[in-house]
Amino acid sequence: MTDQKLSSSATGSREPVGPWATGLAIFAAIVLMMSGAFGALEGFVAIVRDDFYVVTPHYLFGYDTTAWGWVHLLVGVVVAAAGFAIVAGYLWARIVGVIVAVLSALVNFLYIPYYPLWSMLIIALDVLVIWALCRYDREAADPDRY
Repeated sequence: MTDQKLSSSATGSREPVGPWATGLAIFAAIVLMMSGAFGALEGFVAIVRDDFYVVTPHYLFGYDTTAWGWVHLLVGVVVAAAGFAIVAGYLWARIVGVIVAVLSALVNFLYIPYYPLWSMLIIALDVLVIWALCRYDREAADPDRY
């Protein structure tokens, strides 16, 4: 039998976590750090100069850009902090990372009329982050475990 763990409900062992899941978890943390920093910057721009973003006409959702600036600034700081905590290896950080990635996707969905391509890109990255953080298991990925 190899050192690779097999999935078994009777023994309670975990299924193997490959290098893709581990690498994508680190990638997810870095994406969270970067998108959080860019989101905070985007929010800062909307706060300082609220006429910078142009709203598309006849969109279902319409909000004040200064208010959206504060939302993006706060969400961006929390998202970046979660990314740093994930790199540090905390379990709670992965849970918070999934929650803030969902929140980030929702915020960017509502922000589509102001910055459509960027919002859709961040939503796609948030989906990848959610998958990577849900798939990764630090204990199962530890090569020194056996």
